Amino acid sequence: MRRFRPAMALGIAAAALAAAGCGGSDNSSSGETTAATDTTTSSGSASGTLTGSVGPGFDISMAESTVAAGTYTLTVDDQSSSHDFHLTGDGVDVATDVSETGKKTFTVTLKPGTYTFVCDPHSSQMHGTLTVT
Repeated sequence: MRRFRPAMALGIAAAALAAAGCGGSDNSSSGETTAATDTTTSSGSASGTLTGSVGPGFDISMAESTVAAGTYTLTVDDQSSSHDFHLTGDGVDVATDVSETGKKTFTVTLKPGTYTFVCDPHSSQMHGTLTVT
């Protein structure tokens, strides 16, 4: 007689769920996408990823200082409820909320030029630039 093995059933179920998630749909739209979302929205394939952080002290930064023009996935780690991370430049205006913390993901299309990131409540001391070539 065969016995039911819950652990094996869970493994099969997890594999089935993982396979089902691989297809996905393409929610592409023309033009630039700069809206904030909890999951990445796409306006085509990303050229790469960008990483920003703000807090917990009076620190704001991006891991990259210069990137090539293109569409990127920007992930911001907001570690303080007294700061935000606000990126602006040619056609881009995305920000985390001051009162919220955690990771937030944006899709941004960057054109050649200089983009500025700031903490709006503390912009005189918490700011930086991203150069796009």
